[in-house]
Amino acid sequence: MFKTESQKSAFLEHTKAAREERALEKKKEEAATKIQAVIRGWLQRQKYSRILIEEFDAEMPTEAKPGEFKPALHYYKIINRFLTVWKLERDKARFEKLCGYLVASIELDNVKLSYVGVALNKEHSISWIKQVKQILWMCCEYLETLKPEVSVEYKSILLFLHTLVSFTATKTWGILKAKNMEALGAGLNQLCANLMGHLFMRGFYLTLKALLLKGLSRSKISLKGIPLLAIMTLATRPLISAGLSDKLVSMFLIHILSVPALVLHLLQLAPECVGVLETSGLLNRSLELLIVQQDMRIVFNALEGSYALCLIANLIHLAYIQRSVVIENDPYIFTVVITSLMSSCQSYVVSKQSNLTHWHPVLGWFSQRMDSGVQECLGHVKSQLYLLWSQPMVSPLLGSLLDEVTIPVIDNQPPPSSNFLRRAIDARINRVNTAKQPRYKIGTPDCPLTRVGKVCALYFTALNTLTQLRLDILTGLCYQDSILYRLWKFLESLGPNCGLKLFLDSLADNSKNCSPEFNTLILFCDCMTHYVTILDDIEMYEQQNPFKLNDFITMSNFLNQFLYKGILNNLFDMKGTSGSNLFHALHTLLMVLYRRDSRRSYCPNNHWLVKEIRISSFINDLDKGKKTTQLLLAKMPHIIPHTERVQLFRKFVANEKTVLGLTESACAAGTSTLITIHRSRIVEDGYRQLALLPPQALKGVIRVRFINEQGLDEAGIDQDGVFKEFLEETIKRVFDPSLNLFKATSEERLYPSPTSHIQDNHLQLFEFVGRVLGKAVYEGIVVDVPFASFFLSQVLGQTQEALYSCIDELPSLDRDLYRSLTYIKHLETDVSDLDLTFSTDHDVMGRVLTHELVPGGRMLPVNDHNKINYIHLMAHFRMHIQIKEQTAAFIRGFRSIINLDWLSLFSTPELQRLISGDNVPLDMTDLRRHTQYYGGFHDSHRVVCGCGTYSRKIFPKKNVVCFKVCYELL
Repeated sequence: MFKTESQKSAFLEHTKAAREERALEKKKEEAATKIQAVIRGWLQRQKYSRILIEEFDAEMPTEAKPGEFKPALHYYKIINRFLTVWKLERDKARFEKLCGYLVASIELDNVKLSYVGVALNKEHSISWIKQVKQILWMCCEYLETLKPEVSVEYKSILLFLHTLVSFTATKTWGILKAKNMEALGAGLNQLCANLMGHLFMRGFYLTLKALLLKGLSRSKISLKGIPLLAIMTLATRPLISAGLSDKLVSMFLIHILSVPALVLHLLQLAPECVGVLETSGLLNRSLELLIVQQDMRIVFNALEGSYALCLIANLIHLAYIQRSVVIENDPYIFTVVITSLMSSCQSYVVSKQSNLTHWHPVLGWFSQRMDSGVQECLGHVKSQLYLLWSQPMVSPLLGSLLDEVTIPVIDNQPPPSSNFLRRAIDARINRVNTAKQPRYKIGTPDCPLTRVGKVCALYFTALNTLTQLRLDILTGLCYQDSILYRLWKFLESLGPNCGLKLFLDSLADNSKNCSPEFNTLILFCDCMTHYVTILDDIEMYEQQNPFKLNDFITMSNFLNQFLYKGILNNLFDMKGTSGSNLFHALHTLLMVLYRRDSRRSYCPNNHWLVKEIRISSFINDLDKGKKTTQLLLAKMPHIIPHTERVQLFRKFVANEKTVLGLTESACAAGTSTLITIHRSRIVEDGYRQLALLPPQALKGVIRVRFINEQGLDEAGIDQDGVFKEFLEETIKRVFDPSLNLFKATSEERLYPSPTSHIQDNHLQLFEFVGRVLGKAVYEGIVVDVPFASFFLSQVLGQTQEALYSCIDELPSLDRDLYRSLTYIKHLETDVSDLDLTFSTDHDVMGRVLTHELVPGGRMLPVNDHNKINYIHLMAHFRMHIQIKEQTAAFIRGFRSIINLDWLSLFSTPELQRLISGDNVPLDMTDLRRHTQYYGGFHDSHRVVCGCGTYSRKIFPKKNVVCFKVCYELL
């Protein structure tokens, strides 16, 4: 039929193309039909929507004038049709008109005109309920989009809240006022509960929370009394109607009571809401819920860390308001709940900064980012937290309990009698009195220590959680209603030596040191450390109110014995956090008391020594590397006599020399260093030759060759005597105040000069001086250099501790300034009358310079609220800031020779004794017994005997000076 194969292929392709074209045309026709149908449908819907909207606009009253209202059924049908075409943004104004009508009509007592009357019609009741549920939820949708700070939207918020309030309770329903309608009350109340339940199931609390956050979590509050009252009314209605069920209380805590500073704002803007919360028993019910661990985890896990903190703050504020009921009657539940919540917050707190952490003004470094809203109102949250350690809270929580459980002890007991019979009678009486005291087992509910420990755990947890408020918490506890002193009296009442055996036994039974009883001890030690740190000499030694010096003596003895026996018996869990907390608190307070006694004694002689220690056994244990003995020496060196510690220091030096190969025999083989010193420039030559020596070489033997004024070598062999002379002459010159490297106080004590910068390379000179003095101490050479105690404290590294108080050691620098600052501290009138600012003027080379103690300090006046801060900043400036660089250079040089661990064996006065020797008469007999003679001299030599006789006759009171004279003659 076809001529060729190619014609056949062309025909098939043409047929295929025609078929595809017909199919495409058919699809186009179908698509056009569908599009036309859609367009026609859309146009019809638009037309229908326009008709319904026009109908709504025409029929719904613009203003709520009840006299012009038509029957509610008429409006019900119009609203039904309108809701089918309603759109959120387009119909906002119309919806407001609808709500205005509903609010107005519901107050009418005419069944036909009241919108509630439609619900009484059996034909429309079900659809009416459905419609009202839809309208109420639409109100919630609008509330989530509106901003209360915008005045126009604020009015809309009021309207929508009014609508929600009106339909969730029957109080404003006018039809119930008629006598024949009273029987419907129960049914209509059930209807309101149905509407409220529907809202709750759809997330009503989320809407209220969002609105509260927008209005309250900002620097300028935009929600006033009326809307706040409406919100809280809506929030509490489902709670009250459900009888405070677990689920609703949990949701209320998560979404409402976690709003930052909610209770504070309610108290200021809508106090009647606080009354509702109080009468409903919400706080007690919330605490009962949260004390169950599972329920607490549910609540806490639903909140971010910052909002959990806000929940804690609101609970504290509510408890503060209802303290007469919640706390004074039974503080146990409140204490346990707040403690657990704060402990949970610690899971978000980290110890240091990283790329994944954020700074929190209350909690420190935080693993979660803080909302901007929470950050803006954090000041209000802080003010709520402060209530926890305010007097109205601390007194019923802890003070009343302490008064209840404390057994009175006799203060100011007379010293032990020297009469043996009298001492025996007193001991017998004490045993009888002790036997009469009730005995409790630790851990039982009736044990006073356990009861107090649970309350102390609350504040202990607050200190560890609210790290940035730590000082405020400590100050509140130290100065509120003598709580700290009453806590001390409670500890005293626990038994002999403050219940030492009780605590040691408990520590042995509880290896992790985490029982509540230790919380009492930790809290007391933390507070007492803070208290003693800010206590000045007048308050401690003269006023003695409330703590007496005998209290400090008893306290220090208890701490000394407790730590000694605890370390010796390996009772402290130094690896665990709780164990380290207990040890750190006890040890910190002990050292604060010890250093206070070292500076100005209040304890009897040998008070700090532990009588049980046998020095020979102690030294042997050290040599064997016994861990407990090493820890005792590192943490409590004062428990062994000073002379033994000096011998240990010399032993450490000798051991290091042996390890480094710096012994006399090794140095005699040619490893010593020879320096040449001109008599006319001892300091310059010494600095030039010794400053560049490495520390190891400087620790070795240094031989000195003196060049006299004629330029000739001085005759003599350096058997350490020439080097000692060089060292003494160097130290004498560099510490001379005329060189201006050091200045002298009014008591002739030395400290770095603030104006030393006029010397070239003054910091290098300070480092050199530190090395020279370190060499003298290293070799046991005593030099007559009296330092100011505040400077020696810096050399020992004590000023780096967080609880170091500058004001304590200010008298060692400037007694007049100390008296002036103490006067300001105790001034009862307004400090602002003195016209002081946070700045100080000081003379530098004839020019008066002003230094600001804080940024902008010139413009910051000193008042009664910040005067303590001013006092400490002023002392810190004078003792640290002014000489910061000089002190650092000196310490760097000194510690390059003397190991800091060795220095920790000594207190500040003891370091001065190590440098300058004891200020006691010289025992010439003992000196001659321990003297090594060279060059033909011996103990019976006439020159040696003559020196001793001469010193006793001519210098009976100045044997040290005499000895130096005689030594130089030899």
